Amino acid sequence: MVKAALLPRESARPGPDAKKAALDLAGRMPELILESRRVAATLTHGLHGRRRAGHGESFWQFRPFIAGEAASRIDWRRSARDERLYVREREWEAAHTIWFWIDRSASMRYSSDLALVSKIDRALILGLALADVFVDAGERAGLIGLLPASADRRIVEKFAQALCLNATGLDIGLPPAMPVSAQSEVVLASDFLSPLDDIRQTARTIAAQGARGHMLMFIDPVEETFPFSGQTVLAEPESGFSLRVGDAAAWGELYRNRFLKHCDGLNDIARSLGWTMTIHHTDRPASEPALRLLALIGAERRRSKDEV
Repeated sequence: MVKAALLPRESARPGPDAKKAALDLAGRMPELILESRRVAATLTHGLHGRRRAGHGESFWQFRPFIAGEAASRIDWRRSARDERLYVREREWEAAHTIWFWIDRSASMRYSSDLALVSKIDRALILGLALADVFVDAGERAGLIGLLPASADRRIVEKFAQALCLNATGLDIGLPPAMPVSAQSEVVLASDFLSPLDDIRQTARTIAAQGARGHMLMFIDPVEETFPFSGQTVLAEPESGFSLRVGDAAAWGELYRNRFLKHCDGLNDIARSLGWTMTIHHTDRPASEPALRLLALIGAERRRSKDEV
């Protein structure tokens, strides 16, 4: 469960395994794009007003007409009810920026017989689907370290191309340090099997810039339940380390307790920063975490609007 030590960003170079993984991903990407569009079609995402007067379509409030304003702004129907003039104000609908980071390290490629897909494929499907939904709602989406945020209607294709062409960082289980705008949303999609101290530092760096974070953790059913017995060889995919266990059933309780402790630590990190934490098991439908994440983001934005 312990991941290999993280390399400094400067020393991360795509080796043969990373390049092979990038080629494999390119071969699967057309199927992943199709599945992401299917998931996106099941999601709905409303407009997001900021409860301020400005350009938009949603009515916000009537207010008294101020001398010097253009007469064309007067709402004559409302004004006819009183002995004063009123202006109809619309709610300002500002585009948000959503930054995604999708963990493509070796541990994410794991898939057991109990899972529907590998963790990396599910993370990619959800990342592409959510980017498609957000951009369709008028927002901007980008990939941390790979692609600037934009509202391009071909955002799914742009994400896919950037992910396939860039093999650097495939051995690193955490996003690179880079500036993100204040009030933006950052979605981190990973199995989060890196050391908790490293995850905490990364999250704090993002939060210090004024961004809101959402941790989306992917778990294969086997990783949580450890349903092994007898002699078992456990292999760590990133370091190449292997461990032979004589009685896996007896060792399993220790493993499960450690796994639960790790998940509790992740929840504590999210809670301390006011972030959201979503755990997704890869034997469940992809739409479940997507709907939950959209609901969490929507609830946070409504709360922020009420405070303005």
